[in-house]
Amino acid sequence: MSTSSPEAVKKLLENMQTDLRSLSMECKKKFPPVKEAAESGIVKIKTIAARKTDILAALKENSSEVVQPFLMGCGTKEPKITQLCLAAIQRLMSHEVVSEAAAGNIINMLWQLMENGLEELKLLQTVLVLLTTNTVVHDEVLSKAIVLCFRLHFTKDNITNNTAAATVRQVVTVVFERMVAEDERFKGIAEQPPPVQGNTNRRSVSTLRPSAKDAYMLFQDLCQLVNADAPYWLVGMTEMTRTFGLELLESVLNDFPGVFLQHQEFSFLLKERVCPLVIKLFSPNIKFRQGAGAAAPPAPVEKPYFPICMRLLRVVSVLIKHFYSLLVTECEIFLSLLVKFLDGEKPQWLRAVAVESVHRLCVQPHLLCSFCQSYDMKQHSTKVFRDIVNALGSFIQSLFIVPNAGNAAAVSAPAGGSGSGTLGTAQGVPGTGGGSGTLTTQAAFEYRGNWIPLMTVSVQGSAKATYLEMLDKVEPPSIPEGYAMSVAFSALLDLVRGITSMIERELTTEEEAAAEFRETHPEQEWKPEPGAHLVWEEMVNASWCGLLAALSLLLDASTDEAATENILKAEMTMASLCGRLGLVTPRDAFITAICKASLPPHYALTVLSSNTSNLSSKAYSIQGQSVQIISPSSESHQQVVAVGQPLTAQPQGTVVLTAKNIQCMRTLLNLAHCHGAVLGTSWQLVLATLQHLVWILGLKPAVGGALKPGRAVEGPSTVLTTAVMTDLPVISNILSRLFESSQYLDDVSLHHLINALCSLSLEAMEMAYGNNKEPSLFAVAKLLETGLVNMDRIEILWRPLTGHLLEVCQHPNSRMREWGAEALTALIKAGLSYKHDPPLAQNQRLQLLLLNPLKELSNVLHADIRQKQLECVLQILQSQGDSLGPGWPLVLGVIGAIRNDQGESLIRTAFQCLQLVVTDFLPTMPCTCLQIVVDVAGSFGLQNQELNISLTSIGLLWNISDYFFQRGEAITQELEREEEALQKQALEMGETLNRPFHPAPPFDCLWLCLYAKLGELCVDPRPAVRKSAGQTLFSTIAAHGTLLQQPTWHIVVWKVLFQLLDCVRTSSTTADKEKIESGGGNILIHHSRDTAEKQWAETWVLTLAGVARIFNTRRYLLQQLGDFFEAWEVLLNHIQSAALSKNNEVSLAALKSFQEILQIVTPVKDSDKAGDALAAMGVPPVLIDPLSASGPGRPLVRSDSLVERLTRYNGAELQAPPPGEESALEDSTLWWSAWNTWYRAGTESTRPPSGPAEKLAFIPSQPFLTALIQIFPALYQHIKANFSMDDLKKLGVILHGAVSVPISSDASPFILPSYTEATLTSLQEAVLTALDVLQKAICVGPENLQVMYPAIFEQLLLFVEFSCKPPQYGRVETKHVANAKYNQIQLFAPAEWVALNYVPFAERSLEVVVDLYHKTACHKAVINEKVQQNIIKTLRMPLGLKYACPSESTWKLAVSSLLKVLSIGLPVARQQASSGKFDTMWPELANAFEDFLFTKSSPPDNLSIQEFQQNESIDVEVVQLISTEILPFANFIPKDFVGQIMTMLNKGSIHSQAPSFTEAEIDVRMREEFSKVCFETLLQFSFSNKVSTPQEGYISRMALSVLLKRAQDVLRRYVEDERLSGRCPLPRQQVTEIIFVLKAISTLMDSLKKTQPENVDGNTWAQVIALYPTLVECITCSSSEVSAALKEALGPFKDFMQPPVSKVQNGES
Repeated sequence: MSTSSPEAVKKLLENMQTDLRSLSMECKKKFPPVKEAAESGIVKIKTIAARKTDILAALKENSSEVVQPFLMGCGTKEPKITQLCLAAIQRLMSHEVVSEAAAGNIINMLWQLMENGLEELKLLQTVLVLLTTNTVVHDEVLSKAIVLCFRLHFTKDNITNNTAAATVRQVVTVVFERMVAEDERFKGIAEQPPPVQGNTNRRSVSTLRPSAKDAYMLFQDLCQLVNADAPYWLVGMTEMTRTFGLELLESVLNDFPGVFLQHQEFSFLLKERVCPLVIKLFSPNIKFRQGAGAAAPPAPVEKPYFPICMRLLRVVSVLIKHFYSLLVTECEIFLSLLVKFLDGEKPQWLRAVAVESVHRLCVQPHLLCSFCQSYDMKQHSTKVFRDIVNALGSFIQSLFIVPNAGNAAAVSAPAGGSGSGTLGTAQGVPGTGGGSGTLTTQAAFEYRGNWIPLMTVSVQGSAKATYLEMLDKVEPPSIPEGYAMSVAFSALLDLVRGITSMIERELTTEEEAAAEFRETHPEQEWKPEPGAHLVWEEMVNASWCGLLAALSLLLDASTDEAATENILKAEMTMASLCGRLGLVTPRDAFITAICKASLPPHYALTVLSSNTSNLSSKAYSIQGQSVQIISPSSESHQQVVAVGQPLTAQPQGTVVLTAKNIQCMRTLLNLAHCHGAVLGTSWQLVLATLQHLVWILGLKPAVGGALKPGRAVEGPSTVLTTAVMTDLPVISNILSRLFESSQYLDDVSLHHLINALCSLSLEAMEMAYGNNKEPSLFAVAKLLETGLVNMDRIEILWRPLTGHLLEVCQHPNSRMREWGAEALTALIKAGLSYKHDPPLAQNQRLQLLLLNPLKELSNVLHADIRQKQLECVLQILQSQGDSLGPGWPLVLGVIGAIRNDQGESLIRTAFQCLQLVVTDFLPTMPCTCLQIVVDVAGSFGLQNQELNISLTSIGLLWNISDYFFQRGEAITQELEREEEALQKQALEMGETLNRPFHPAPPFDCLWLCLYAKLGELCVDPRPAVRKSAGQTLFSTIAAHGTLLQQPTWHIVVWKVLFQLLDCVRTSSTTADKEKIESGGGNILIHHSRDTAEKQWAETWVLTLAGVARIFNTRRYLLQQLGDFFEAWEVLLNHIQSAALSKNNEVSLAALKSFQEILQIVTPVKDSDKAGDALAAMGVPPVLIDPLSASGPGRPLVRSDSLVERLTRYNGAELQAPPPGEESALEDSTLWWSAWNTWYRAGTESTRPPSGPAEKLAFIPSQPFLTALIQIFPALYQHIKANFSMDDLKKLGVILHGAVSVPISSDASPFILPSYTEATLTSLQEAVLTALDVLQKAICVGPENLQVMYPAIFEQLLLFVEFSCKPPQYGRVETKHVANAKYNQIQLFAPAEWVALNYVPFAERSLEVVVDLYHKTACHKAVINEKVQQNIIKTLRMPLGLKYACPSESTWKLAVSSLLKVLSIGLPVARQQASSGKFDTMWPELANAFEDFLFTKSSPPDNLSIQEFQQNESIDVEVVQLISTEILPFANFIPKDFVGQIMTMLNKGSIHSQAPSFTEAEIDVRMREEFSKVCFETLLQFSFSNKVSTPQEGYISRMALSVLLKRAQDVLRRYVEDERLSGRCPLPRQQVTEIIFVLKAISTLMDSLKKTQPENVDGNTWAQVIALYPTLVECITCSSSEVSAALKEALGPFKDFMQPPVSKVQNGES
């Protein structure tokens, strides 16, 4: 209820009346005047009340009268009355019905009461009510009221004092509140500017309004009083205390700062009065040094006084807080003083209150900011802000270094505790149950045995002081241990928190503004106001050294987790702030501090120590000790949670990690995670530290680069407590998140991170050199993680990232390399599979960039790296193979970068990749890459580590060629487009287009590359590869060659085929002849392949055959090339050199190829249907529909379909070229060229070796020679037109040579029939066939050819001679076939050479001769060249040898041949007798007869009688021939010859045998029949009447007489021997002889009987008759055979038994 409401007014009137009544009652007796006054007062009130309107105003007007009775009542000094009056007065006051005059009266009355010491509390109450309820009291009255209160404050009564003090405070406040209210009222009115005045008159307050004036006077007097001067306004003050004055000053300054700031007069007071006062009062504190002792100056120094000092500090705090802007200079002094008070030499309490004051400043960041601007940033000014921070730091340091005496007991306690062995339990620390062992440790700091407990002094961010509030204490209080430290610690934290949050807020605001500005003005550059930044930077620069020194020390000393957390948080926020402001040195310093704290003490980490050196500035050191040198004390009170190994190059002992280290590590992770963007170069520090911690904790990288707790490494194993074990996954997780958050960093920061990781990794690499210790893989793993999360902007970091990883891949330490490769390949795979924008397919550059490191890996020599690389390729192919596009060359390059020193498994992996490419991806890759595929496949063929891969790769080449064939059109078009583009480019550049096989079209070039690759493989050192490649090459050319354009064939022939032949020939001729031991373990090598030379031979064979086949099947196509003849010559040259190779296999194959290109062996013709032709060439039938298959882009007529072209090519091969003059002419040159080759090959191969026989000469094999000779007939068909005598001679030489070649004994069983069979070898047949062909050709040919007959005879006769005189082959010693050892068991003994059995061959030749002679005996050439004589001359040899012939068939054939020849030839000879052409023949013939009939050789011992008789019958045949064909024509025959014949017959008829035969043989050996025939012929010829000359007759007669005489001798000797021998039978031969003689006699008798008597010489008769007696004597012989013969002989003598005639003939007896 308000005081002015009617009810309240009514109540007031009633109360007043009651009060007055009470007063009159009390004073009725003693004080009647008072009673009267009271009663008149009642009347007055009643009259006022009766007015009804505006009662209160009326009351106020009459207030003096109304109040008067009460004042008088007070004057009575009666307590009861006084109390009643004061109560009434207060009631009036509270209703504000007291006028100014009344108030003055009241005050005077109260003063009197005060002087009388009455009702003091009531007085104070009354004054308070008076002043607070209204504003009527002013000026002197007011001052009197205030003085009254002051006076009461100094009474003897404590309660009064205190109440008065409170009242004074309230009154002072009221005075100032009035002024504020007054200002409020006048706010709207424009003030008159006061006239400018000098400040001479202190009381110049004329410009102030009433309330302001009061306030001014009051404040001025308070200053006077504190300064112990007389007041100007508060008249009547008797005493005053400084402490109270200071409190009042403080409260005014604190509560009404506006007053001082708005009114000049008040500001003036502050400057002129307050500040000097404070400074003056501070002086004892400044001068005082604790413990100065003897060194004190003589003048007594006033001791600091706690109450004043503390209050001064409070005033200073207020001044600084509110009036800093007014009192810049003064504040500088105050702050400097404050800093001084923290000095170690000051008393403890002083330092405590000073530090509380500093704390108050620290919670006001904006104030601190102003300090910085006003002092630190001005020239020649004290660096106040810096000093404050440094002072705080030094203060904290000093607490650790100088323990106060009172703390001695506490200091020693933890030392004992820490020695107790249980690290981390604070035994003996105050506040813990020492013996209980519980871990309720009090938060504390401990440093070098100095133990300081930590108390909770204030809530964070508010400076709640303890000692600055101790206004009642007069004596300095004792400061508990750790209090100053706790306050300083809070101050430090608040300072950091305040500064950082303020600056960061403003930075954020600025950034927002910048962002907004950019949105609105995108084209303009945002320019922040530079001032703000400068201030912030200066603040950091000024404070960081001190902060860091203090925080590092505290961090080291802290034993409380929460405290540690706070310190770390402070360091972290500072580091981040420095980072944001771009202050590198302080940023790095703070980070270094955190890093050091994370690591074990004294941990040698170069990154950190190098940074420390440039930080040890003055602020750091305390008494010459650098704070950075963190002492080992930290070990004593920390719980050890992990033991691990340091990451160093040299193995060292273990290191210990404490819980605090782990805590710091987490802060470090937090810092990197949240403030990565501002770390810049300090990433290096952070990461290096993390790496070491990770190492000590034994975390190892897992897939994707995340670190997982690994198994302990070698050395003393890592020991982790369970606490840490549970922490590790968290740490590992944070580590990963830290690098994941790199995706939010800007590009520059990201680069800093990458660079730091790279240099870290370089260090790890350095460390891992030259030892096999486990390397630190932290950096590599984290590079991988960073790369993976930043895929969206991978381009900017790809080069440094992969460049470094490539270096890692080359590291000698295998773990290191392995991770390098792991990281690199993982990044590449991720990069390729990431959904880039734009996608990779449209961003070729990026794709190539991503793949490039994969290619670079090929330069690394380590197999494990290449293995990783290839596995990566395999995975890329499997996942991205379809979309590689322009990346194909790189991928293929990687697959193909194999070297022989890399080992099988690598090559196998690479090959798997290639197989995948060939089977799945050929269609998806650009056609320009096909050539690379061919090269790569080829390089796998050429590698020598794994034979199977080489062989399979050749198969791949075949598959590739099939692919080319099937996709021919598409490939052609794409390649030609590409070609045009390249051509254009080359033109622009002014260069020529450079690609292999350039003039050929691009598609053909692809084929040529394939062929060239296969060609290279054809000369691989390994036989299997050569074989496979050769087969593939020729098959592809055969199957797909039709796709090539005609000019390309030129390249195929010269650059591919002939080049290949050259290489093979060179390699074969130079190949090693050493025997290869069985290849690879248990594989046996066949003896035909057991030297390199033999293996090369096989290759040569294949190659030559392949080329020949191409020449044969593509003859028509090739002939259209301009230089077919040159190619033909080259091919023949190759065939020749192969044929002359010292290897039978090669030489024989060469001839086969020769035969093939001469089309002697006709290749199997394809059928004429195109479809079949295509099928035969491996074209799928799909293509055969001519509509779908338009020809591949060729400069041929475009309308050609593939089918038509194939048909044309194939058809071309099927029919011969059209006959025409040119082609015939060209053909003949080709054939003659072939003949020359054949001749050269033949001559060379059959020429016998000239050297001495010991040197093992090469002797060509039979099959070779056979094939060689077999070529001739076919060849001859083409060259016969011009075949001359010379050529024939050449041929003869070759044939003779070929036949003469012996056979190696190990081959003979396969070639030779067993000796007894008389058959020809195929070679011999071929030779005869060749001659036969010639002979037939001559036969049907023109006349002029017949001159060749004699030559053929000559050749054949040479062969006939072989029967008796096998040809010599040079000086090679041949054995007779029967004596040769067949070394079948010991296969590899040196070969012996076996002469062939030439008999069958010679005999066949002889038959041919006879046959031919039969046909040609009458030819001029045959007659002229004395062929018959030559035949006889040749036959003379076997005839003469007879039984000595190698084979008996020989002489028999010779005889029969001779007989045949003579039967044909003699008539011819007789006809030509006159020409003399046969003159020389006759003696030859006679000799032949002679040699044969009277051979010098004896028949073999085992000859049977039948055989002997057969042989005899042959002899008889000869004699018969003589008797029928020669002797009858004696007149045409030279006489000498006839004479020789007669002598011969004579010789034959006298059959006598040497006495060497045994009895048994004689009857066989006597050629009785032969003798008989001879004799008969002789006799017939002797007694013929045709004797033309006496000479002949004489010869025959002489022969006869000789015969008879010999008969006589034999008979006589026989009779004699018979007689002498008695009973013994005579030797068989003698008996035989006598029988023969007896038979001869009977023959003679027959002849004589038949002949005309006139033809017989008388002498003959006489001799015949003379035999008779001798014959008779023989009758006595005992042999029955002789008797029988004797009978026959004696019988004919009856014809002579006639009566004798007288007439004697011729006069002879």
